[in-house]
Amino acid sequence: MIPRKITSTVVERLSRAVPAVVLLGPRQVGKTTLARRIAADWPQGAVYLDMELPSDRRRLDDAEAYLRAQAPKLVIIDEIHRVPEIFTVLRGLIDERRAAGQRFGHFLLLGSAALDLMRQTSETLAGRVAYLDMAPVTADEALAAQLSADQLWSRGGFPDSLLAADDALSFIWRQDFIRSYLERDVPMFAPRLPAETLGRLWTMLAHQQGGLLNQAQLGAGLGVSAPTVARYVDLLVDLQLVRRLMPWSVNVGKRLVKSPKVYVRDSGLVHALLGLKSLDDVLGHPVAGPSYEGMVIETLTQCLPAGDRAWFYRTHEGAEIDLLVERGGRPAIAIEVKRSTAPSPDRGFGQACDDLGIDQRYVVYPGQERFPLRHGAEAIGLAGMATILSQPHTA
Repeated sequence: MIPRKITSTVVERLSRAVPAVVLLGPRQVGKTTLARRIAADWPQGAVYLDMELPSDRRRLDDAEAYLRAQAPKLVIIDEIHRVPEIFTVLRGLIDERRAAGQRFGHFLLLGSAALDLMRQTSETLAGRVAYLDMAPVTADEALAAQLSADQLWSRGGFPDSLLAADDALSFIWRQDFIRSYLERDVPMFAPRLPAETLGRLWTMLAHQQGGLLNQAQLGAGLGVSAPTVARYVDLLVDLQLVRRLMPWSVNVGKRLVKSPKVYVRDSGLVHALLGLKSLDDVLGHPVAGPSYEGMVIETLTQCLPAGDRAWFYRTHEGAEIDLLVERGGRPAIAIEVKRSTAPSPDRGFGQACDDLGIDQRYVVYPGQERFPLRHGAEAIGLAGMATILSQPHTA
């Protein structure tokens, strides 16, 4: 089992901050494993309910009575999006427990669709719930588990894929995962969207990994309108399968790119969508550089403390920053990604940093050593960059 950093955050929120935590993330990312580990150690005891199991759903035929009888245990409800009617019941039970002196640690709710769950809970559990996102295994977590960076990059961060006995089994797992989402989850969350078309879009986004979102171009390739493409992308973002990285657009006297960049969030899914079965296949494909960039950006965005925000920066003249970290309302850290053992920042990176007045300039590369580069930048490995970003900072 790979230790996940988010475990301590979930426990801390439940123990000291809020009555309920909604843990969001794609299927098979490890939410259930994490929840069962927390349940095993919870001081007041815990009960786990899976809303995909008919037996567990029957327990909630009289949800109010059943859940009230579980106090003061932590109640974990998996696949919570299948029982949206339960949120009203949870509100009353949380208030009852609060009145009885139990302020924290009432419910841990697990789900796959971020926007839908956030809308439902915000309507009934305002002030009673915290939202946390659980991503696939990141590079720093893989390193702590003594897994190679190349294995993570090639197979992606879903635990069953990452820890498969060999590349062939990992690839089969990812193919099945993609098919399951298209055949099962898309009809559940968006019954009016044709799964086949969404699958073609997903593959197109993998081919254009890290590219600017051009809805009209994608729509022409799919035979649908640009607004329809927007709905498809919204769904993939909501299911946390795709990241839409927004451009930094504060006026700096430059003509700035305003379209978002789009990444398939897991590098292993990128490779499976493109039929790349092994690391050698990836290295020989044009997607290698963008895929590595996506893995780096995914790891680093997961490291950001609360309040920090991630952007990219690009001007029409060619100045560009792959990942721009905003701290205290201003651009603070600029990161360029290079899949090279001898990295060198582009001139446009230096110009972009000068435009924004950024002193902290880094080039993330596959090595471990840190050394100075031109344009005031410093070469750094991914684990080292993750450590820098995750450290608390003061305004």
